[in-house]
Amino acid sequence: MSSAEELEYPQILLDYQQGFFISKIMFTACELGVFDLLHELEEPASAATIATRLSTSVDGMERLLNACVGLNLLKVDLKNNEGYYSNTDVSDVYLVKSSPRTLYHMMMYYTQTVYTCCQYFTQAVRSEEDMVTVMLAMDSTWKICGKDVIQAFDLSVFRTVCDIGGCAGGLAKQFLSTYNESSVTIMDLPKVVQAAKKHLRTDEQIHFLEGDFFNDPIPEADLYIMARIIHDWTEEKCLKLLRKIYQSCKPGGAVLIVESLLNEDKSGPIGSLVFSLSMLVHAEGKERTPSEYTKLLTDSGFRDIEVKVTGKLYDAILGRK
Repeated sequence: MSSAEELEYPQILLDYQQGFFISKIMFTACELGVFDLLHELEEPASAATIATRLSTSVDGMERLLNACVGLNLLKVDLKNNEGYYSNTDVSDVYLVKSSPRTLYHMMMYYTQTVYTCCQYFTQAVRSEEDMVTVMLAMDSTWKICGKDVIQAFDLSVFRTVCDIGGCAGGLAKQFLSTYNESSVTIMDLPKVVQAAKKHLRTDEQIHFLEGDFFNDPIPEADLYIMARIIHDWTEEKCLKLLRKIYQSCKPGGAVLIVESLLNEDKSGPIGSLVFSLSMLVHAEGKERTPSEYTKLLTDSGFRDIEVKVTGKLYDAILGRK
């Protein structure tokens, strides 16, 4: 029987959801030759050294290495704020190609054949995927994580709220369930807004505005919510968007950023490390530390930055104008 804690926050299901990331991190490190190189060097090496030897980007390699540390596939020692990586005993025995007990060739079979076939499971069982399915998936995330980030700070003084890239309003609904005297405007792309209005039930206190937040005017508000938005973009684009929001924000207003925070030393949590590595595949950005988000906000004009780590999928950062 499930415990009350499991029913409140389904950690085991979230672990299963990210399971394929875990496999692919190990497969990728094997395929790139990370474990072989570290075995050959016989001493810890920096991300820059490993990246140079394996002809990869330093940023991408550092994220991969940190994810491997989180999975206990590598060890890291910090020297002058720089990480130096080495194999764990298990990786030396089973993931180095030249080891007598190597599983390297099995890993290559799984990543090149089995893993590729798995993408067709859905079609094999017969299902369909569309924008509404994605919206429902995002809504379901906020049903289990939204309350924690919305209640991380007292937001009761903010009556007009703009949810930037708020999709179908899953997090907006969580906000209004706590602060029911406020109203929320969701700004998202036209196709997203139209799909939300057509297929999903919305709250009367939620209004939709079609627009591109980089290119169109951002409406004036007391509070801006940016959930899983900043992590998609480069520093330059983040600053451009945050400065634009600062200009539209009413005096005394604020911005609430909801993201999966990395530890300051980037040693974890493993979920955030996995998210950051996956950003190399489908976006321009990365996951960041509290100090990195603080710098983005202060460089955009915001002050009195507060950070709240929830212990769940997403954390909260509040900056005031």
